[in-house]
Amino acid sequence: MFTPKGFIDEAIKNVKETIQDEKAVIALSGGVDSSVCSVLVGEAIGDNLTAIFVDHGLLRKGEAEQVIETFKDRLNFIYVDASEEFLDALKGITDPERKRKIIGKKFIDVFEREAKKIDAKYLIQGTIAPDWIESQGKIKSHHNLALPSGMVLEVVEPIRELYKDEVREIGEELGLPDAIVHRQPFPGPGLAVRVIGELTKEKIKVCQDADLIVREEVEKSGFDKELWQYFAALTNTKVTGVKGDQRDFGYLVVVRMVASFDAMTAYVPEIPWELIKNISRRITSEVPEVTHVSLSVSDKPPATIEFA
Repeated sequence: MFTPKGFIDEAIKNVKETIQDEKAVIALSGGVDSSVCSVLVGEAIGDNLTAIFVDHGLLRKGEAEQVIETFKDRLNFIYVDASEEFLDALKGITDPERKRKIIGKKFIDVFEREAKKIDAKYLIQGTIAPDWIESQGKIKSHHNLALPSGMVLEVVEPIRELYKDEVREIGEELGLPDAIVHRQPFPGPGLAVRVIGELTKEKIKVCQDADLIVREEVEKSGFDKELWQYFAALTNTKVTGVKGDQRDFGYLVVVRMVASFDAMTAYVPEIPWELIKNISRRITSEVPEVTHVSLSVSDKPPATIEFA
């Protein structure tokens, strides 16, 4: 039977046996999977693990600061601000799939640049069960990853058999803060999948500001306990509004709230109308660039949870 303490003890033992005195690296995003994995492996091999946090500038508002504060004294931790590099690489790109590919490649480039300084033999990954189930089992539990320069790292995935609820239990047992353990799942490309069209500093900030309001209002209402994810997406559409005595022409923001068990399917539950209205009022009054707020009501399938 699964117990958090039992799993932690067994995982630490396995990691110690596998890595021994070699060095390992992990890409720490601040999400629950990579955070639990980082702390778990850190418990096993200490400073022989280096956790690299690459800030691509597409995080939610306040997120980079939260990750730094949480892990700077707990892990052998490196912070890399690569936001300008990512934005430069994405200049003029509007196709969602191209954005994803550029971000993925740039992330590997930045991560590899840092990993080469460490002379690591192992790459720790926070793969969990839905990740490989959705990819039809093509990810192997223990294999080699060849990075573009030819650097080869042996991959170790300590939590690959767990589901998200079990990972959260492990995080609580390891003493991670609630804000990390119960953090919403967040995609690797970050706000690139929630900002439609070309990514600019202005559009990223608008999305961050609107998203913070959604998070604050949902959590204040207690409705977050019913949800898997809740966020704001910024469309590439501008619509006419009225602010003060003036006509305005601003962005349309879409609010998305879904419930799910493991993200393979998701549905939009009945959302309190007062919550929706509070969110809309705040976004249109506090984010000057936005004139309209709408609500996404499509389940997965046919929709996906994210927008791009």
